[in-house]
Amino acid sequence: MGAQVQLRLLLLVATAVFASCATGGLAATSSQLGRLEGLRVALTHVDAHGNYTKLQLLRRAARRSRHRMSRLVARTTGVPMMSSKAVAPALQVPVHAGNGEFLMDMSIGTPAVAYAAIIDTGSDLVWTQCKPCVECFNQSTPVFDPSSSSTYAALPCSSSFCSDLPSSKCTSAKCGYTYTYGDSSSTQGVLAAETFTLAKTKLPDVAFGCGDTNEGDGFTQGAGLVGLGRGPLSLVSQLGLKKFSYCLTSLDDTSKSPLLLGSLASISESAAAASSVQTTPLIKNPSQPSFYYVNLKGLTVGSTHITLPSSAFAVQDDGTGGVIVDSGTSITYLELQGYRALKKAFAAQMKLPAADGSGIGLDMCFEAPASGVDQVEVPKLVFHFNGADLDLPAENYMVLDSGSGALCVTVMGSRGLSIIGNFQQQNIQFVYDVGENTLSFAPVQCAKL
Repeated sequence: MGAQVQLRLLLLVATAVFASCATGGLAATSSQLGRLEGLRVALTHVDAHGNYTKLQLLRRAARRSRHRMSRLVARTTGVPMMSSKAVAPALQVPVHAGNGEFLMDMSIGTPAVAYAAIIDTGSDLVWTQCKPCVECFNQSTPVFDPSSSSTYAALPCSSSFCSDLPSSKCTSAKCGYTYTYGDSSSTQGVLAAETFTLAKTKLPDVAFGCGDTNEGDGFTQGAGLVGLGRGPLSLVSQLGLKKFSYCLTSLDDTSKSPLLLGSLASISESAAAASSVQTTPLIKNPSQPSFYYVNLKGLTVGSTHITLPSSAFAVQDDGTGGVIVDSGTSITYLELQGYRALKKAFAAQMKLPAADGSGIGLDMCFEAPASGVDQVEVPKLVFHFNGADLDLPAENYMVLDSGSGALCVTVMGSRGLSIIGNFQQQNIQFVYDVGENTLSFAPVQCAKL
C-alpha cells in the first residue's frame, strides 16, 4: 500500500488541551481610528482546566461536535440533524452556529471587566451576559453591568448594525435582538456599543449583544461568544480586518494556540516552506453569508482516489450543501455520498476488523491489535480542494479509544452540510483572507509561531 503512513504513538484519545491559558500580548498598535492593524491573541481549549482524562476529553469533544453539527444543519436546512428522517416545524427565529472549542480573554467597558469568550467562525454576533439578568447561566467572572461603564451606549433602532441583525425588535427606541442556536440555547437582549480591550489594545464602539436572557449548556465555558464569521456584525468585519489566521497545536501539546488578526495574519516563511503553502478560493453562499465555504473536489484514501459528482459537495440552489472550514467543530462531517465512499476505502485498506466506536460517538472504527498501535499502518488521507490539497498526518484523523480498543477515523456522515473540523486542522496554519476571498494553509509547528 504505497500511500500509507505509519501510525505512531501520537495517536491520542482526546481533543488536546490546545493552550494552557488564554493570555495575549500586544503585538502591534491599533490605528488612530481605533481599528486593528495587527494583533496576536492566545487561545485556550474549552476543556483545558477541567482535569479530564484523555478519553473523557474525546467523548466531550465528540458530543459537542454532534450538537454543533445539528445547529449548523438546522441553520442551513431548517431541520435539526436528529436523524436522517428528522422533521421540524418552521423556525420562528434564524438559527446560528453557536458554541465552539476555544476561548480567548478580553475585557469590556470602562473601567474594563475581564471575561473569557468562545470564538466562533460560524457566526457573527459578539455578545456577553449583562446585568440585570432575567435569566443568565453561571460564569466564572462577574457579569457585565452596563450601568457601571462610562463608554456603554445602547444602539437605536435606526442603527445600521440593528438592520444587520437577522432578527430584531424595537423596544423603547432601543434595538433588541434574539439569537437562537438550534437546541434551545439562545441569547436575548439589547444591541449596544462598547469599548472592548483585546490583548491590551482598546477597541472603541464595538457593536455587541448585551444579553439579559441567556440559556444553554454550551455557553457555560465562557461568558459569551465572539463571532468571527463573514457577516457585518462579526469582530472581523467591525474591525475592518482583511484577514485573520489561527494555528492549533497538536493533541499532545499544551502550548498556546495563536490567533493572529490583521497584518500579522500571514504564514510564517520561517515556519513553513513556501512550496508547502496551499491556497483555495473562499466561496460565498448568499443564503449563509457568515460561513467560510470551500470547493471540495475529491478525496484520496491510501491508493484510492475518490472522485464524486460535482454536485456532491456543492452549494445547492436552496442554500443547503457545500463544505465549510470551521474551528468550532472537532469532528469532520462529510455529505453521505462522500462519507460512504471514504468509509468503504478505509475498510478495504485498514487490514483490521471493524469495531464499535459508539462509546466515543464515531462509527468508522477498527479493532486495534493486542500488541498495540505502534506498528499499525493506516491509509493516507488527502482532501482535494480547488487548487489546493490538504494532506493530513495520521494523528489529524485517527484516534484510539483506550477503553474499548477501537481505532477510529474522526470523520462522520451528514446531510445538508459538510464541515472540515479542527481535528484535521492541528499543526496547520490557516489564513482567512476575506479581502481576497481565499483560504491558505501550510503545515506548521504551531507551538513555535
